Amino acid sequence: MADENRMWVLAERPDGPVDENTFRMESSPIPEIGDGEALVRVRVISIDPTNRMWIGEEPTYLPPVAIGEVMRGLGLGEVVESNNPSFPVGARVQGLTGWQDYAVISDEQPLMVVPDGVEADDATLLGALGMTGATAWFGMKEIGQPKEGETVVVSAAAGAVGSVAGQLAKAEGARVVGIAGGPEKCAWIVDQLGFDAAVDYKADDWHDQLKASTPDGIDVDFENVGGEIMEAVFGRLNINARVVLCGLISGYNETEPPPGPRTFGNLLVNRVKLQGFIILDYYPRFGEAVTGLSELAAEGKLETEETVVDGFDRLPEALNMLFAGENRGKLVVQIAD
Repeated sequence: MADENRMWVLAERPDGPVDENTFRMESSPIPEIGDGEALVRVRVISIDPTNRMWIGEEPTYLPPVAIGEVMRGLGLGEVVESNNPSFPVGARVQGLTGWQDYAVISDEQPLMVVPDGVEADDATLLGALGMTGATAWFGMKEIGQPKEGETVVVSAAAGAVGSVAGQLAKAEGARVVGIAGGPEKCAWIVDQLGFDAAVDYKADDWHDQLKASTPDGIDVDFENVGGEIMEAVFGRLNINARVVLCGLISGYNETEPPPGPRTFGNLLVNRVKLQGFIILDYYPRFGEAVTGLSELAAEGKLETEETVVDGFDRLPEALNMLFAGENRGKLVVQIAD
């Protein structure tokens, strides 16, 4: 093992996108473990929209990261020392490791040991076959519940969660429309992932594209974006439609909250069910999702793709890459072999 633990800590809260003053790199001795604890050598760190929420002043479903505290983040690594039989040496573990080389874990934290028989590289285990895939799995199956022949719209469809959510709806026999940015991403979700249609939100006529691709309205909205896109989708929801409120990434870097959707009244008229959810609520059932996703991948019904950034020093840069839409599929930073 290395003889130090590198850490990115929060230096100041950003006003808009993160910059060179937001985080500060520090190092300390590798932490020692106590009774019931284990030490994980982190190999890959996930970059997610919620990272930006956690460094704001307002609490979300977790308290804000404190100034001087290690940046909170999802990671995957290998147990290298253990005083806990739940985390044997050599086990692959994913959970809130933080932006650091080594993390001390225990039974009190929401962590998942990668199930036996699940063979995939680290980035995929952190993405489509990990917590990201589980987000799509429970959001779509528990809340969206698409039925054969229904129309499902997924925003941020070329992103980590959206790309999986759309494929899960296709596996249920639904007609799936993805909203993504740019011709390349739109072509990818249709040609590679099997979506039935794509809407390019960067095109001037994206409103017309949405109407043309949903002629019979929308039965399920897997919402990752919010803002103007969500407003347009709300205006096309059918009677008894379901909205899976997974994220609102369009507003995470804004200093003022976006205005509420003017089409919100359509939810009342059409008796729409809207439910927000946090993936940590499903933590005890993560194994169920990973097993199901692995089976779909083995059957050729789930395509996975990751954008991998190499280097511990590039973690802050990668966070801005996410909000600039520079990734396709899951965005991760590889910090160790």
